[in-house]
Amino acid sequence: MYGNDFSGPEEAPGGGLLGEVEAAETALREAAARQRSSPAAEPGVDLAAYFTDVIAADQKIEPRDWMPEAYRRTLIRQIAQHAHSEIIGMQPEGNWISRAPSLKRKAILLAKVQDEAGHGLYLYAAAETLGISRDELVELLLAGRQKYSSIFNYPTLTWADVGAIGWLVDGAAIVNQVPLCRCSYGPYARAMIRVCKEESFHQRQGYEILHTLSHGTEAQRAMAQDAIDRWWYPSLAMFGPPDGDSTHSEQSMAWKIKRFSNDELRQRFVDMCVQQAEILGVRIPDPDLRWNDERQAYDFTQPDYDELLRVIKGNGPCNRERIAHRRRAHADGAWVRDAATAYAAKRADQKEKVAA
Repeated sequence: MYGNDFSGPEEAPGGGLLGEVEAAETALREAAARQRSSPAAEPGVDLAAYFTDVIAADQKIEPRDWMPEAYRRTLIRQIAQHAHSEIIGMQPEGNWISRAPSLKRKAILLAKVQDEAGHGLYLYAAAETLGISRDELVELLLAGRQKYSSIFNYPTLTWADVGAIGWLVDGAAIVNQVPLCRCSYGPYARAMIRVCKEESFHQRQGYEILHTLSHGTEAQRAMAQDAIDRWWYPSLAMFGPPDGDSTHSEQSMAWKIKRFSNDELRQRFVDMCVQQAEILGVRIPDPDLRWNDERQAYDFTQPDYDELLRVIKGNGPCNRERIAHRRRAHADGAWVRDAATAYAAKRADQKEKVAA
């Protein structure tokens, strides 16, 4: 059994998170079959009322549709942060590609890191449909004016950390991202279908690494447990601040950009991980973790939200290292971007000459 093969307590048996992705993909196809025209060109149409009706009917807002400026800005902020996280998130694991314990492990990890680059590409492309260019988004990241997930500001100290990132970090990402497959903005929802399917393999990879280590030597078991001890609470913090302190959640849920609150998703993640930890034979580092019959869910210790804020503000263990590395890579890749731009201009010029 792999990590996300387990259904949560609230899910139908055999459903699970990937079942939700398949259902969301079916809903997207059905929505596409019900083609509708934008009323923007029709005189006298109340566009704000039309937008509200589309959201209420669980239809998709498309780039051609009118949308409130606040909705557009919210989507740009969220999609950009997601895209930046995929790109910055290549660094902690990329650090282990050359040090993985076998050729097979190297190849698998290399494929995973390449997937993360692809996810960033899908998401930047989705953001561009909102009228902002990829170059603008990258400049905002490099200038420190847009954020990425706090989890990627922690160091990967051992090979077991690669397993813990796969199981916990990618697992938390899947729980958070599967509902985004039903996001009210069509391009984002469609991008998330593919991202979530690929992330499920990433989580399985991490789960398998930890399973191997936790059933290995005493030193390997200790290394696996140490990694889980260090990554558990930062992974819980990935869902953001508690609902009462969340700045954007209420409006995002009203617009159906988000479908569940931070605390609901965090609870779902904990309930899922307890089952998986039992199979792995590892201990979740929370002495207060226990089943609550009344709630039909696990009680658990909340992460340190003060630490989360410190890391978000740039004071985590690796904040400066991560952004400095990204800036160097961007500068070193300037010649590739220049060459691609020159080639595109040359092709366009050739087409014009042929057309003439």
